[in-house]
Amino acid sequence: MCGIVGYIGDDQAKDILIQGLKKLEYRGYDSAGIALLEESGVDFYKEKGRISALEEAIDDNAAGNIGIGHTRWATHGVPSRQNAHPHQSRNKRFTLVHNGVIENYRKLKEKYLSEVDLNSETDTEVIVQLIEHFTNQGKTTEESFRQTLSLLHGSYAIALLDNEDKETIYVGKNKSPLLIGVGKGENVVASDTMAMLSVTKDFLEIMDEEVVLVTKNSVQIKQLDGTTVDRNTFTTDIDESDTEKGTYNHFMLKEIDEQPFVIRNIIQKYQNENGDIKLEPEIRSAIREADRLYIIAAGTSYHAGLVAKELMEKEAKIPTEVHIASEFLYNEPLLSKKPLFIFISQSGETADCRGVLVNVKKHGFPSLTITNVPGSTLSREADFTLHTYAGPEIAVASTKAYTAQMAVLSILAMDSARAKGIDARFNAMQELGLIANAMEALCDQKDKMEQIARDYMYDTRNCFFIGRALDYHVVLEGALKLKEISYIQAEGFAGGELKHGTIALIEEGTPVVAVVTQPHVNGNIRGNVQEVIARGANACIISTEATEEKGDHIVLPEVHECLTPLVSIIPLQLIAYYAALHRDCDVDKPRNLAKSVTVE
Repeated sequence: MCGIVGYIGDDQAKDILIQGLKKLEYRGYDSAGIALLEESGVDFYKEKGRISALEEAIDDNAAGNIGIGHTRWATHGVPSRQNAHPHQSRNKRFTLVHNGVIENYRKLKEKYLSEVDLNSETDTEVIVQLIEHFTNQGKTTEESFRQTLSLLHGSYAIALLDNEDKETIYVGKNKSPLLIGVGKGENVVASDTMAMLSVTKDFLEIMDEEVVLVTKNSVQIKQLDGTTVDRNTFTTDIDESDTEKGTYNHFMLKEIDEQPFVIRNIIQKYQNENGDIKLEPEIRSAIREADRLYIIAAGTSYHAGLVAKELMEKEAKIPTEVHIASEFLYNEPLLSKKPLFIFISQSGETADCRGVLVNVKKHGFPSLTITNVPGSTLSREADFTLHTYAGPEIAVASTKAYTAQMAVLSILAMDSARAKGIDARFNAMQELGLIANAMEALCDQKDKMEQIARDYMYDTRNCFFIGRALDYHVVLEGALKLKEISYIQAEGFAGGELKHGTIALIEEGTPVVAVVTQPHVNGNIRGNVQEVIARGANACIISTEATEEKGDHIVLPEVHECLTPLVSIIPLQLIAYYAALHRDCDVDKPRNLAKSVTVE
């Protein structure tokens, strides 16, 4: 959600900034802009729409060895060129880009900027005007920057240019992600390491309420009070080629196909030389000592958490609750005496989850983050981290990150069962190996999935997904995949709930996808299928070898019934992909959505 890039060095900044912004397109945006600092002043360009529109607007002769760029996802003010970043101060001295939300921007404007006419509807412009306001009082740029940041309530990641200081990018952060990339004779600023892998693989983390002065040969970190901070760099193991589509037309299809390899990678990372699960003893102790697990997540990660609850309770016998992060943050339930909080986040930067984690730390409760991004905020701030090893996921609609989360959570559940002396019903590593093979077999059946998408989704305005037990959690995710990339109104329901109201929406030709993998409710869900067929629905049934009946449309390879969500989701992902493709939707960058949700 929004992205920042910055460059300072000896090379021309324009192309580096544009390529960096393209790497951040996956985060979601509706406008983009760059600013280049030249000897004659600041030259900046911004446009509504895709980065391609920005490229067309940039003068071929635009130059500068220092610059900042931004992709905006609208919060305050509609998507427009006027509201796009960068924003400038009234006298044009300062130019700024910002991610996040400033909660008290109206009060700040009333107190300090009552005589300033703003050019946009954004909270961001207040920041740059405040910096100018304080420099007009005789303060240095650094002093004005630190004073302004100390007044801001909310989240921010900021990069600032000063037309009177052509050797520095001023950077600040609170709650929103931002990194400094360290090179030789050049340094960069980025919301994500992927944006600047062409320049460096060495990065510095920035903590909340820190200010960074970035020149081409130095990086100086300070706290808001001016105290200097020393910090070592870390090296990312992401290869730039991992962020390319290769022979695929879309990242989403590439990432669906990568899922078998991700599962095998997880097995390798979490298996020791004896074939047993390899986890930190401290994590085992934290789970063993907990009287209840609280899983906190949002969106797709929340659906992975629902599957994890089943595994934790049925296999490890640990009471487990799953909560939507944004609800838990402002409506905390009555907690047990010895809780362990598990945060699930693809990016590790989900703002709602981070808000809950802050409160959890205040209570002194232990916390574990499961994420695809080591070194992310949730990873740094939680007591423990489990990495999902899915590799970069670029498409907004999560696929491989979701199955990776479930795989790691299944390993955690089975390890927890063993730590408590409970006999396991299956060997997690062996079953995950079978699951990888099953995924591969399903990914090879793309023609079948595409035909189902054509037959059921091509011109429908809505679609229902039904399942029972574990399958109910899967259909929630299947419906989310379809709605977020094809814009079909799709809903997932527990099969037995249809007759309690929703069946009123079934009419002639309404597509209903039923997932039937759990033998103990096979008869029940098939009864629900007959109920919707009797009312005109066009039903598509996905079953397993253990639940198959004549006429089923997709029969999944057999895996342990507790782990079927890892397999049954594959056809739902592919059906959603082809439905979006044939409806001419932007598969990788669906409207109004962002990959990394860094605002509440």
